[in-house]
Amino acid sequence: MQLYTLDPLSESRWSDLAATHPKASAFHQTGWLRALAKSYNYRVVAVTSTPPGEPLSNGLVFCEVRSWITGNRLVSLPFTDHAEPLFDDSYATLEFAEWMRKEHRQRKLGYVELRPCSGAVDPRYPLLPSQSFWLHTLDLTPSTERLFRNLHKSCIQRRIRHAERQQFSYEKGRSPELLEEFYRLLLMSRRRFRLLPQPRAWFQNLIDCMKPNVEIRLLRKDGAAVAAILTLRHKKTVVYKYGCSDEGYHHLAGMPLLFWRLIEESKAEGAEKIDFGRTDLDNLGLIRFKGHFGADCQSLKYFRYAEKARERTPSLTDLPAARALFSALPGALSSRTGQLVYRHIG
Repeated sequence: MQLYTLDPLSESRWSDLAATHPKASAFHQTGWLRALAKSYNYRVVAVTSTPPGEPLSNGLVFCEVRSWITGNRLVSLPFTDHAEPLFDDSYATLEFAEWMRKEHRQRKLGYVELRPCSGAVDPRYPLLPSQSFWLHTLDLTPSTERLFRNLHKSCIQRRIRHAERQQFSYEKGRSPELLEEFYRLLLMSRRRFRLLPQPRAWFQNLIDCMKPNVEIRLLRKDGAAVAAILTLRHKKTVVYKYGCSDEGYHHLAGMPLLFWRLIEESKAEGAEKIDFGRTDLDNLGLIRFKGHFGADCQSLKYFRYAEKARERTPSLTDLPAARALFSALPGALSSRTGQLVYRHIG
């Protein structure tokens, strides 16, 4: 079987596949891929068995990350919770495995990484497990009343009722003003957790490339922005991707109220699932928080073709000195540092 490569940013065949394949997600959309390319200068490539000129029936999409700091690699996909290979269950994958082997050798790559949502890969792939996470999803098919009853009574229900008495103002959209408030809160949250913030250009590119499938939701108290989330949409699935808040207002429970608004509105707009994203295995607080909304939890495993693979890949955020530096940087400098560093850690 012959395989072909294509540029998914310029070929409408990829957009058609992402719009129709049952395993596709928001992360397969051309807008997400274009935002990755614009923000981090990644080359995006897809491989398929479909000849040129015919509608795509399958495909694997990668970003080529080239870095003198962290090495060169193909990743499907950077800064993406999961990107399922768009194959039918019965599809033979030996040729794709051979393609990865050749790319790894000819391009002198450190590894080729897949991030399947299913947590498994075809055993014929010569892949080794890499990183592991939990993936959280919420079924929206029950009634709104049932969804509320499924919330943790003291940790979520009572806090939502408390927040509803605070007279928050609520905004939703993707205006420049909302983006500015969102990013200001993001800088505060990343500093609080001693993490380097994503560059502002990343979020602007997401809005430019993915609208109308990207939205910011924001709460204000007496005019001050206190909590915000950014979500993506693909067909009947809403993806919670980023959240941030002002710690000084946490006692008002803005974030639980914001998530409940997301649940109510997503269901009213016809969504059937919310993807709450991945969580590190040792982040027990975030695991509990997502579980308190009734989200189901499943194993999420990444796989690599490499000479050898490790369960956990060290990064800058693993170094205590780096985390201390990130927490001390002023906002503008922190954002510029993120612009320089993030492309190397995809």
